[in-house]
Amino acid sequence: MRVIIQRVDYTEISINNMVHSSIRKGLLLLLGIEEADTQDDIDWLINKILHLRIFSDGDGLMNLSILDVQGDIMVVSQFTLFASTKKGTRPGFIRAAKPDFAKTIYQDFLDNIRSKCKLNIECGVFGMDMQLKLLNNGPVTIIIDTKNKE
Repeated sequence: MRVIIQRVDYTEISINNMVHSSIRKGLLLLLGIEEADTQDDIDWLINKILHLRIFSDGDGLMNLSILDVQGDIMVVSQFTLFASTKKGTRPGFIRAAKPDFAKTIYQDFLDNIRSKCKLNIECGVFGMDMQLKLLNNGPVTIIIDTKNKE
C-alpha cells in the first residue's frame, strides 16, 4: 500500500462537474493498493497517518498530528501510484490491485480510519474519474509505502 500525504488548507472533489465532497484544514491521502496488501498494512498505515507530526505548533515546528489539530481527512483511491515506468514511455500498472480487491481494501481502510478517530473523513468514489482542487500548505508532501517502511 502506498500513500501520498499532502497537508492542505482545503480539498474539493468534483465528479461530472458537481462537487462531491470537500474538506478544510487537514490531510489529502492519495491511496494506492496492490494485491499483496493486508489488514496489517491498513492498521500500520492508519496508525502512522494519524500520529504523523506534520502540523506546526505555536513555535512553527512540525510537532502536531492530525489528531492534535482536529483536522479533516480526504481519502482518494489512486491506482497510478503503482505505475511502472521501467520500459518505454507508457506506464504499466501490473502491480496495482485488481478493482474488486482494491475496492474492498479501500473500503476497509475507510471503515478502519473512521473507527479509530472522530475526525471528519471524506472520500472520493472508487473507480470514478474525479477532479481535485486543493491548496497544499507548506507544501508538505510525504510518501509512505507499507512494503518499504523507512
